Amino acid sequence: MRQRDDWHLTDVLEYEHGRGDPFAAAVRATRMPMVITDPAQPDNPIVFCNVAFQRLTGYDREEIIGRNCRFLQGPDTDPAKIAEIREAVRDGHAVDVDLLNYRKDGTTFWNALYLSPVRDADGVVRFFFASQFDVTERVEAQNIINDQKLLVEREVERRTADLRAALEAKTLLLHEVDHRVKNNLTMIGSLLRLQVRTIDDPSIAAKLDSMLERVDALAVVHRQLYQSSDIARFDIGSFAENLISDVVGSSGRGDIDLDIKAQPLFVDAANASALGLILNEILTNAVKHAFADGRSGSLSLLVEGEEDHGIIKICDDGPGMPSSQRSRSIGTSLITRLARQANAEATWRDAKPGTCVTITFPKTEMRS
Repeated sequence: MRQRDDWHLTDVLEYEHGRGDPFAAAVRATRMPMVITDPAQPDNPIVFCNVAFQRLTGYDREEIIGRNCRFLQGPDTDPAKIAEIREAVRDGHAVDVDLLNYRKDGTTFWNALYLSPVRDADGVVRFFFASQFDVTERVEAQNIINDQKLLVEREVERRTADLRAALEAKTLLLHEVDHRVKNNLTMIGSLLRLQVRTIDDPSIAAKLDSMLERVDALAVVHRQLYQSSDIARFDIGSFAENLISDVVGSSGRGDIDLDIKAQPLFVDAANASALGLILNEILTNAVKHAFADGRSGSLSLLVEGEEDHGIIKICDDGPGMPSSQRSRSIGTSLITRLARQANAEATWRDAKPGTCVTITFPKTEMRS
């Protein structure tokens, strides 16, 4: 049945794209749902609707004309979107929103509403022109995507929390292991000290003292691991700086000048014990042999990192050690074995005067 109306709004508006019956006929015939409202009348009622709008909403023309567009709203229509439309009408500007509307039979659809003012030659808003488009499939698809995204995010959060808890448990366990190892090494050190006091043979006492120094160095390594928040890395730079001060301090040699240039340098925690023992061996040997018989002098420590490896260099200005004597030294043999264990390399050089030992080893990159 042909729609009957007496719409000649385009003649009244003198709007350049809407004047005359051809435009009115096009609006009536288009498959795009459209309405026109009159803000000059109370409550800005609908004064025209095309057949496409009637088909979209399920209402007849007689049920639409004279009513405000809000009759399509329902309990789940977004109040913020309604306020946005109301503000646009009040201020006379265009608005573009996706709005949940209700058909006559109570079913819902998502309406992509575009509302724009139609002004006369004097700029006065005479009408509002509104086009609608059913975008239910798009909105529902987007809602499904959002729901799935939310589920994924929640699962990621849950898994992240599980992994964080597991990491915290692992960290706690490893810290407890380091703490217990440190305590056990401290106990062993105390037993060695008691044993040293009962030995009259100076050579045996000296050997036990050397063993005691190594045990103490290991205890310091595990103490630092226990106190660190990072279970995977060990700051060999700060360890070396503290160790050289402790070794020289415990020797009672106030006449040894220290030159320390150490930066934070991280290595895998698995290599911490081996590198700690290497440093202890080099430093104690330097104090014992480079500054023997009360000889004063200077001892330097350099810790720095290159692109993919770290370097620790310890130099003294003592008389030096012949290579033949060094090759037979237990300390040198121990350093060589420990270096292989830590994927490191130890080299000796005659400093003229004195000796320089350089340890090169893989470093661990800083992590955020």
